Amino acid sequence: MIEEAIKRFQSQNISIINTLLAVCLTSSILLSSCMKAVENPQVVNENPQIFPDYVGVTIPAGIAPMNFNVIGEDVECVDVVAKGSKGGEMHVQGDYADFDIDEWHALTSQNKGAEIVFTVSVLSKTKWIQYKPFAMFVSNYPLDDYGITYRLLAPGYETAGNIGIYQRDIHSFDEDKIFHETAVPGQCMNCHTANRCNPEQFLIHLRGDKDGTIIQQKDKRVVMNTLTDQTRANCSYSYWHPNGKYIASSTNVIRQLFHVSDERRIEAFDTMSDVLVIDVDNNQLIVDERFQTNDFETYPVFSADGKTIFYCSSRYYQIPQELDSIKYSLCKVSFDVEKGRFGERIDTLLNAETLHKSFTFPRPSYDGKWLLLSVANYGNFPVNHKEADIHIMNLATGEMRSMDEINSDDVDSFHNWSSNSHWIVFSSRRGDGLFTKAYFSSIDEQGRGTKPFLLPQRNPLRYYSEQFHAFNCPDFTAGKVSFDARSAGKDVIDGNRTNVSVR
Repeated sequence: MIEEAIKRFQSQNISIINTLLAVCLTSSILLSSCMKAVENPQVVNENPQIFPDYVGVTIPAGIAPMNFNVIGEDVECVDVVAKGSKGGEMHVQGDYADFDIDEWHALTSQNKGAEIVFTVSVLSKTKWIQYKPFAMFVSNYPLDDYGITYRLLAPGYETAGNIGIYQRDIHSFDEDKIFHETAVPGQCMNCHTANRCNPEQFLIHLRGDKDGTIIQQKDKRVVMNTLTDQTRANCSYSYWHPNGKYIASSTNVIRQLFHVSDERRIEAFDTMSDVLVIDVDNNQLIVDERFQTNDFETYPVFSADGKTIFYCSSRYYQIPQELDSIKYSLCKVSFDVEKGRFGERIDTLLNAETLHKSFTFPRPSYDGKWLLLSVANYGNFPVNHKEADIHIMNLATGEMRSMDEINSDDVDSFHNWSSNSHWIVFSSRRGDGLFTKAYFSSIDEQGRGTKPFLLPQRNPLRYYSEQFHAFNCPDFTAGKVSFDARSAGKDVIDGNRTNVSVR
């Protein structure tokens, strides 16, 4: 009797499985029958006009699907076949190229170090047009970081207004708020600044009548008041020491003006700026009188080994009368980690007066090989300068060059490194010339970049045409950031502050 029961049970389960397989097969046939056959296409020897421009880009395996739209008024249907040179194939059809996320991840993973070739056909006025195939290259360099963080900033200048710091999973389309102006009404906030992409160790600066610096370390959070009788302003631009015990920072008084008859719209500038270091464990500011003068010092960052501070410096100018004359040199000074103090010698690596350019926003790679810089004609806010480009310096040789392979004819600036130092994310106004967007490029062993690609979106043309915020100061995060925005906002509004001393 037991054997007969087992046989009946097995028979019933086989029947259920066969039924499920039949349903799946029927669904697959029905889905296939919904696709229009690409019959007798007119073959043209040119690339399709797609948005974003993903032709010839290099991508990491596991990136979110590189969906794209085909541009054209008469586009009725888009058919795309994506075939990997190491195997694997996807076929999608619809209003735009919309790839299944799991299949896309499998295809890119299968083709590391190879390419995926896309054949695009478009139905237009009852006739199919098939374009020249194009490739995307899948890098051997992984990009295992969770995603990026960025500030979304509305095009308004009078108040903070609808400003927020967000994070985006770059392997999917998931976006979450980290901190928003609704938690601290009326306050302007600087971007989430993490220690080497660490989601558990970061800070956020606030400007306004409730200003201060939120410092988060795992489950510990303080709101620090960095303005003292011996400093002239709160901290604004910061960078963590690798050991997490120090933060290099500049204190800035920032103003802005508007151009009346010029292709430039707005200019931001400092009326004062000094460099100091925050001793996080002891709630102290490490101040050196050499960096507390009328000259301008800003954008300090620690080297990969934590023994050097790179920063930008300019002699004093009358602002805004001499704004077009102000140019920043790239300098460095050693830092004694054990004693917590600046070194004696200051070196100028790039002399603005000699080179007639302004060098700002240094960002060293975490492997210690490279230094990225923004280079503009003047000033220290390159995001407002159409001519601003990204340059790279070899820290072993001191040689520097413009990264022409990633720069555009519009603003390219505010760059950061992935945790493995083989990818960068930066903001650019290429395309519409109005809003900065986040772009990615792979960096090889020789410091060469690949053609940048725009942050993927599910329906990119619709998303970016309806997005009226700028992607500001993007940076990588190794994991998803967990932050109690409501509690932090309450601390800010209630005035709960940790005061600092000066040494």
